[in-house]
Amino acid sequence: MTSWLSSRAALPIFLKQLLPWKPELKEQAENLLREIEAFHPDDIAQALDRVAFDRHAGFHDGVRSYQRHPYRRPRDGADGDIPVIWEDGSTRVYDYGALSPDDDQAAGKYVLLVPSLVNRGYILDLNEKRSFARYLAKCGYRPLLVEWGYPGLDEANFGLDDYIAARLVTILQDVADMNGGPVPVVGYCMGGVLALAATLLDPAQVSKLVLLATPWDFMAAGPTQSRIAAAFAPSLPHMLAIHDTLPVDVLQSLFASLDPFMIGEKFRRFGQMATDSTRAHDFVALEDWLNDGVPLTRRVSVDCLIGWYVENKPAKGEWQIDSIDINPADLSCPVLAVIPENDRIVPPESAQALFDAFPEDLRTELHPSSGHIGMMVGSRAEKSTWEPVAKWLAGDRPVP
Repeated sequence: MTSWLSSRAALPIFLKQLLPWKPELKEQAENLLREIEAFHPDDIAQALDRVAFDRHAGFHDGVRSYQRHPYRRPRDGADGDIPVIWEDGSTRVYDYGALSPDDDQAAGKYVLLVPSLVNRGYILDLNEKRSFARYLAKCGYRPLLVEWGYPGLDEANFGLDDYIAARLVTILQDVADMNGGPVPVVGYCMGGVLALAATLLDPAQVSKLVLLATPWDFMAAGPTQSRIAAAFAPSLPHMLAIHDTLPVDVLQSLFASLDPFMIGEKFRRFGQMATDSTRAHDFVALEDWLNDGVPLTRRVSVDCLIGWYVENKPAKGEWQIDSIDINPADLSCPVLAVIPENDRIVPPESAQALFDAFPEDLRTELHPSSGHIGMMVGSRAEKSTWEPVAKWLAGDRPVP
């Protein structure tokens, strides 16, 4: 509806040649203007309406198809056949080593996978074919996947200090004890920030660190994200006074505002897919994960939305956990930063700023040609991300 109304409002300005265009669109706009000179303005307006309504109908049909689709996530992964190896409050750690073809071989190759607090951890185990955790198990590793869970009574007053200094560091210590020494840690998105902080708090427990699309400088790609957060910030205290946690729908709206037209586009594409196709099943699996978000506690909401997106504390060197400065320059283990080139959620500039802050002799970078989510579950994820990460963990340097 916004697209239609704004296009309607822009049409008379366009016809008078007063509409400013990006340089790369100027020639197309001039060609369009010459083409429509042969038609009555009312006919042009009606044609615009038809296109807008067709797009709306396509979006509506795509959403209906998604709602009716028979796919349901099977009771595997973090919901069924994977044993829980650690638990505290709502937080669990799942042992994907149970899937390894050689349990004895996997036993000495623990690797800890740390997802974001905002989304469920099974993005790293979306289904059997699109599962980074299962891929690592096939490579002979023993992946342990952290699932933060929905905040319960134990986590009601948690801030980032509690999740990192208490929960994650304790997990690291226990896993290192099981391993008989430090373990590799892989953090995805916000989970990468948590993993980095935990590594700096207890460096003796981490042998290598992999950061997948991990943000750091929230102003590096321009002020768009910070402006969205700043506009939302005044309402945050009022919302948190009503709700025990920041609702998932609010977080979804903030993410959607980064690219408002993307939602319509993806559902129109889905509406054209065959219901029983692999593409359709993968779409539903991913969309179910996107809609299965996790609310944030009051303190974490303020820590992240204000401390990170508005005040940019990490990049300014002002972010502390447990009264300890979280400074990437203090890292003492090898680190691989995977920075997808087409990431809209974590702009490459934000992740690049983190890589640049690491000691030069310890850092390696990888730039897959993918987006934020596609790097982990896309059709090219295995070749572009999983395989290079596994090779780097084994001691081989990936091609930047």
